Amino acid sequence: MKYLVLGSNSFAGACLVDHLLNEEHEVIGISRSKQPYSTLLAYAENPKLNQFTFYSLDINKDIDEIKKIIKRDKPAYIVDLAGQGMVAESWQKPEQWYQTNIIAKVKLHDFLRHCDFLECYVRVSTPEVYGQTEASVSEGQAFNPSTPYAVSHAAIDMSLLAFYRQYDFPVVLTRFANFYGPYQQLYRIIPRTILYSLTNKRLQLHGGGTSRRAFIYGEDVARGIDAAIKQGKRGETYHFSSGEVISIADLVRKICQLTKVDFNEFVEISPDRPGKDALYSMDITKTQKELAWSPQVNLDQGIKKTIEWVRSNVDAMETLPLEYIHKA
Repeated sequence: MKYLVLGSNSFAGACLVDHLLNEEHEVIGISRSKQPYSTLLAYAENPKLNQFTFYSLDINKDIDEIKKIIKRDKPAYIVDLAGQGMVAESWQKPEQWYQTNIIAKVKLHDFLRHCDFLECYVRVSTPEVYGQTEASVSEGQAFNPSTPYAVSHAAIDMSLLAFYRQYDFPVVLTRFANFYGPYQQLYRIIPRTILYSLTNKRLQLHGGGTSRRAFIYGEDVARGIDAAIKQGKRGETYHFSSGEVISIADLVRKICQLTKVDFNEFVEISPDRPGKDALYSMDITKTQKELAWSPQVNLDQGIKKTIEWVRSNVDAMETLPLEYIHKA
């Protein structure tokens, strides 16, 4: 069976490609950007790389070409990790987030509903659709998005469920805690903190790091998506999280302890990002029961693995962009 990974250049997308190649599947990858440096690509050295075909295509500009590839190669499984990311930046030009994450996706889904070879479409969404929550939430939590980014994700999730009800579209919705691990982009909090602590740079800690998050290791993300494909029920939603909720300040302190850096000298408090919610925490009981999935790498283990990766590649990383580069 063939797999198509939309957003294969993303951190989670590349982790999934690596996992699927290890499982000896044939994989097609589509991302609008070209493949990044191998330092930031989990599957770059996979021995089964000849089973992977990559296309640099934009879902907004190249939708017809994407349709041709799907029609020709007939992937039975499609995993959607593509889209316009970043929370704070979505306030600058929200129409770009709506165009990419809603309009372009609906065009794709309307095409895919006619593809009888499609067995499962896994949508990788975000807990930010729930907005600010006071405690761990289940999959039935009402949507209350706080940013254009979150609004766009909530809208396409609702659209996919409408397609499921109307056309029996084979969608499985998934929502993940914050991704992290080796190969992650350097503008994300964990690799950035590690790199800065190893290279004597000071870290900007937005809002003092009071917001709380759960994190999930890259390999556990890939295993979760695979479980959703194989065992997920169509039209259902599943949560994936480590269950370990931690404040960003305590996360940075944990990394400082492991890299032997003084937290107080390392961080600079900066204004918080607009629209950022204080807590995302998801109940994974349903996922554990129906998909037999649980995280295998806890936060301490995962951070140590990520520190080892950064240490091994620190010279190369200092030549790479450290900030998010927005693409319209």
